[in-house]
Amino acid sequence: MNKERIERLHELSERLKYTFNDIALLDISLIHSSYANENPDLTGEDNERLEFLGDAVLQLCISDILIAQFPDYAEGQLSKIRAAMVNEHLLAGLAREYRIGDYLLLGKGEDHSGGRDKDSLLGDAVEAILGAIYLDGGYEEVLLFIRAIFQSLVNERVESPLYVDYKSLLQETSQGRFKLMPHYCIVQASGPDHDKTFEIEVSIGDIVSTTGTGKSKKEAEQNAAMKVLQELEKI
Repeated sequence: MNKERIERLHELSERLKYTFNDIALLDISLIHSSYANENPDLTGEDNERLEFLGDAVLQLCISDILIAQFPDYAEGQLSKIRAAMVNEHLLAGLAREYRIGDYLLLGKGEDHSGGRDKDSLLGDAVEAILGAIYLDGGYEEVLLFIRAIFQSLVNERVESPLYVDYKSLLQETSQGRFKLMPHYCIVQASGPDHDKTFEIEVSIGDIVSTTGTGKSKKEAEQNAAMKVLQELEKI
């Protein structure tokens, strides 16, 4: 990291209202795989491992917050609220609020194709930052951070859940009606690295199967699950 990059990272840290003990973790959380691939001599690491960790951290912290806030809610109610909080669209909105796209390191193709404003890329970056905060400060620090950012959103979703998590809804429906779990598999991923389109098939045993497409695997899975739910209504 050069001096200019470090200054930019501290600027984002102030915007996030979290002070990193190891600013390099924040740097890694903002390195997209397209940049790492184009600059193998500068860095050998992108943000995908931190994204993986951050996704789990976010699920746990939101669960912790909901359990404390809604002691009388059943598991199904809690699951639906949590699903509304951890979806790609909401995370991308938070990324835009904090201007995280301005600090991302992207490959040239990804940058030129509007990667700084893609929901999938921004949502992944938010999860990666959460993973970085967890490694930097531990669970209590990341829980405080997530509570500060998400508490008002939790309250809003309880009153008016605007996002439907079709994947969770399909799982509940499938287990309830058929005692089976939906199975997802990638059919194909087409297009250049900076502008891929995913096609994913979801099936419930031999009962029904269909495919969905999206600019990220999560979006394709949601679209496939929505189509299966529509088919199940006809059965």
